[in-house]
Amino acid sequence: MTTQLYCQEHQSFLADRFVEGECPTCKYTDARGDQCDLCGQLLEPLQLKNPRCKIDGFTPITKDTKHIFLELDKLQPEVEDYFQKASTNGAWPNNGKSITLAWLNEGLEPRSITRDMKWGTEVPLPGYEDKVIYSWFDACIGYVSITAKYTDQWEKWWRNPEDVQLYQFIGKDNVVFHSVIFPASQIGTRGTWTKVHHLATTDYLTYEGGKFSKSCGIETGDTEFSWDLFISANNSILLNNLGNFASRVLKFVNSRFYNNIVPDWTKYHEPSFETWKEEINRLLTKYVEELNAVKLRAGLATALHISQQGNLFLQTNKLDGKLHENEPTKCAAVIGLTVNLIHLLASVIAPYMPETSKSICTQLRVEPLATPDRWSADSIKPSHEIGKPEHLFRRIQPEKAQIWREMFGSEEVQKVKEEEAAIKAKKSTALKAEKTLKSQSVITN
Repeated sequence: MTTQLYCQEHQSFLADRFVEGECPTCKYTDARGDQCDLCGQLLEPLQLKNPRCKIDGFTPITKDTKHIFLELDKLQPEVEDYFQKASTNGAWPNNGKSITLAWLNEGLEPRSITRDMKWGTEVPLPGYEDKVIYSWFDACIGYVSITAKYTDQWEKWWRNPEDVQLYQFIGKDNVVFHSVIFPASQIGTRGTWTKVHHLATTDYLTYEGGKFSKSCGIETGDTEFSWDLFISANNSILLNNLGNFASRVLKFVNSRFYNNIVPDWTKYHEPSFETWKEEINRLLTKYVEELNAVKLRAGLATALHISQQGNLFLQTNKLDGKLHENEPTKCAAVIGLTVNLIHLLASVIAPYMPETSKSICTQLRVEPLATPDRWSADSIKPSHEIGKPEHLFRRIQPEKAQIWREMFGSEEVQKVKEEEAAIKAKKSTALKAEKTLKSQSVITN
């Protein structure tokens, strides 16, 4: 038996997220029953001070009920051993390591993995017909079950730690479910499992000063999305860099000089070309290392640096009609190398902009290139015929920002604000009613 919060107002046990109160760690007054969004501490509903029902604002009572627990305390030594190896070998980010260490240092305790709710995955055990499995315990197991739903060969991935490395991408508020509870569940089966190798923890994404994430925390590492910055990035980074580079080269091949045919670019050589290729390969190595370390922002920046090198190469060698007229073999070499670089760029931007990558390959009339360890600039041969060049990006006018701001989110933001105000008003009324009842009780006594 265990004790759980129960709301007499609507005659129901309260799920963790339907309980709010004061966090015992940081004193935040709107902490949830499962976690404090301000300090990130995972909680149990009974740990909250001055708990209240999120639905109606009334103070719940405690009531005994029966649940199934994951005995994390018995698994702590094995979880600690797993964590030390995985976080080191998998190069976990600092926030993933610090959050996990905080839990381990405090000492793991048994944690309920069932709930008194009307919806959810039913517990397949006699005596628990009115219970469902806790969503976060169920969700992690779901990674395995959804693979098994896809293929009966699921064990090649999930029971093969020698050959498979598991990378998981999660919000920083869900670290412990993946760094402690999920691996503990796997360890507890005493079977062979592929456990988390690298835990990629992401910060919150906020929208125009509001919240994109369903979570409420505010962190210095969060990313702010704004339409003004979006337009600026499109025009100054994507269009002026990658877009203009690809457009300039492919339109030149499409022109009367080459009539869509890649010229024989293998007859001209000069030391500066080799130096340039070495710089591309240095950036390519950096890009691969960044993606292997799950440094996704850095990887994108490096991909765009490769594109910048393409633009610089065109500027240095002054690609234009005069170059074709005066130095045709050099012009052909410039075109051949940059066409091949565009093919490489289609590969390195694919994880970030798959449709743009697909468009580049269509215009080049080539299949996608597997990102090589070293670029040899020969995936597209002389005499290859390209397709019709098209714009990869188009300039966005600044006034679009306000139009999109009103189209996407303005009504929703206002709706959220109104809902929050209504909930606060309801809570305030409930608290005042309770205070009145308490004062009347004191007077009567």
